[in-house]
Amino acid sequence: MSSRLWIKICGFTTPEGVAAAVRAQVDAVGFVFAPSKRQVTAQQAAHLCDGVPGSIARVAVMQHPTQAHLDEVLRVFRPDILQTDIEDLAALRLPATLRMHPVIRAPNQLPTQLPSRLLFEGPVSGIGTTTDWSVAAQLARRAELILAGGLNPENVSEAIRLVNPFGVDVSSGVESAPGIKDPALVLRFVSAARESQDVLIV
Repeated sequence: MSSRLWIKICGFTTPEGVAAAVRAQVDAVGFVFAPSKRQVTAQQAAHLCDGVPGSIARVAVMQHPTQAHLDEVLRVFRPDILQTDIEDLAALRLPATLRMHPVIRAPNQLPTQLPSRLLFEGPVSGIGTTTDWSVAAQLARRAELILAGGLNPENVSEAIRLVNPFGVDVSSGVESAPGIKDPALVLRFVSAARESQDVLIV
């Protein structure tokens, strides 16, 4: 791994959680617009991002959105990146300037043609279940893979060693309750991930 590891914290519902991620110098903050205990409205997400520096990407996390819902999120929240299941993309009208993180879920059948960057996730997001790292490692050799699913401060180092991903994404693994990020866990996760990358580079 030669480039800097990309780190996203996902599923914010409080300004304190967002502030903790900013202090930890993450690369992206994610807001869930799909049905979830962490679901927020576009207006809430925009408010939570007040004060987030432009160097940190804002990610709209959706799943099977309607065009109307997507349009509202784009208009009000104005994300830098859209994260949604890969099969959703063909049916949506998307701005040319919007970056995409297509989600591929294990153990679904993998597409023959992979996108240049993807997020590899378990069957259900946000429940803390670890995905298949061996499959992830294979995909990481073919595309810029962001590893999600069941990561936490205790296992992220091992995940990075085994998968060698472009990035990592965590939600429930840094929470004290659904949607409530624990600042200490956020910092521990980011520190462990960065230290693991330093070891790989050396």
